[in-house]
Amino acid sequence: MKKSWIILPIILLSACLSVSTPELLPTPTSTLTALPSPTSTIEWFPSSPTPEQLPTIAVTPTQEFMSEIGEIIFQDEFLSSDGWTVPQTDRGQINITNGEIVIIINEPKSLLLGTLERPDLQDFYAEITANPVLCTGRDEYGFLFRVFGRNQYYRFALSCDGEVKMDKIVGAGTFVLYPWTRSASVPPGAPSVSKLEVLALRDEIRVFINGDPQFTIIDQGLSLGSFGVYARSAGETAVTISFSDLIVREVIPK
Repeated sequence: MKKSWIILPIILLSACLSVSTPELLPTPTSTLTALPSPTSTIEWFPSSPTPEQLPTIAVTPTQEFMSEIGEIIFQDEFLSSDGWTVPQTDRGQINITNGEIVIIINEPKSLLLGTLERPDLQDFYAEITANPVLCTGRDEYGFLFRVFGRNQYYRFALSCDGEVKMDKIVGAGTFVLYPWTRSASVPPGAPSVSKLEVLALRDEIRVFINGDPQFTIIDQGLSLGSFGVYARSAGETAVTISFSDLIVREVIPK
């Protein structure tokens, strides 16, 4: 007896799944136009300790900087006050002596800054050592660069509770280029020591703290100027910040 085998066909069903990748939109950028030169009036202590907040500028990720650092083109060892514009008032003072520029603020919620008349530079690598002696909480201090006139400059700031930011000051307005952000590179409290570094090439600004890269800013607003330092008392206590070893080197584009 013969057996018959019936083979049933098996039909395999398959489904093709298509995965679509969302399109990445470009990061918006903003272009600022430099305003006319400010007046010669110096407002060492603004009536309001909180500056006006104007539009925020787009921040790009830190990237490879196509340049090389060259020779020293300016250096200040803070042995005299020659070339500096500094205030001396009952609310605070700035002293330059013995290798340091020291900002002492006696009045709560006050700001004090000192600026150099020269050199006027566009491209540079600059570093300065900051030493908070007396500061707490939201008190702040920092490095000014591309200072043009009395109230037009970039402000690279650190807070005494361990944050970092960058502003652009133009007249009575403040452009927030990088908001207060926690950084492991900023030592909180006082006393402490930090080296603040700025690498500027045309409209690109890159900042470091103690050699650690922080962020990169693209801004076309202020293209030329000198340097300075500042401190602000945010609370009800006095503030003392000293700075030393200002060194500026040339930047050579690759």
